[in-house]
Amino acid sequence: MTEPVRQAKWSPRALAAALVVGSVGMLGLSFASVPLYRAFCAATGFGGTPQIAKAGATRQGERRLVVRFDANVARELPWRFEPEAAKISLRTGETTTVYYKAVNNSDKETSGQAAYNVSPDQAGAFFVKIACFCFDEQRLGPHETAEWPVVFYLDPALEKDEAMRRVEEITLSYSFYPTKTPAKAKTSDAAGQKPKS
Repeated sequence: MTEPVRQAKWSPRALAAALVVGSVGMLGLSFASVPLYRAFCAATGFGGTPQIAKAGATRQGERRLVVRFDANVARELPWRFEPEAAKISLRTGETTTVYYKAVNNSDKETSGQAAYNVSPDQAGAFFVKIACFCFDEQRLGPHETAEWPVVFYLDPALEKDEAMRRVEEITLSYSFYPTKTPAKAKTSDAAGQKPKS
């Protein structure tokens, strides 16, 4: 005859403590999930997230691809925002600078932050930004116009990636959203802004 299985007995105090610890742990994980997801996307290019580097590529590749530029603004932000060029052709490993123009159409100072990605999604692992207005919040005074640079290259490693073999065109897309916190620096004083002629 087998002995009956004994169940562990939890005191009400131990059970309450376990529930509190579990709840706090789940709350902590929920707050950590967003930064962890962003770090994962930045490291792998998942979901079309471009890579970030401090310098250009160490070598140039052989392939030429077309990069298209897309610009969007949330309805709540009274800006006009557009790329200087609709598209360019470049070789892998070639560092390129492209400018976007922004105009505040309102009578008051406003600020915004750009969200960005590239498509197709698999291109994110090979699209490398060196400098971008999208890294910081931007502010425009009443009816102010600014031109902001994006410095980037396509990693020559994409030439060996099977998923990129048939890709001939990549789209870099930005969407500006209003921010409620004031920007740290006025846009016209920001380093890297295109000189006005």
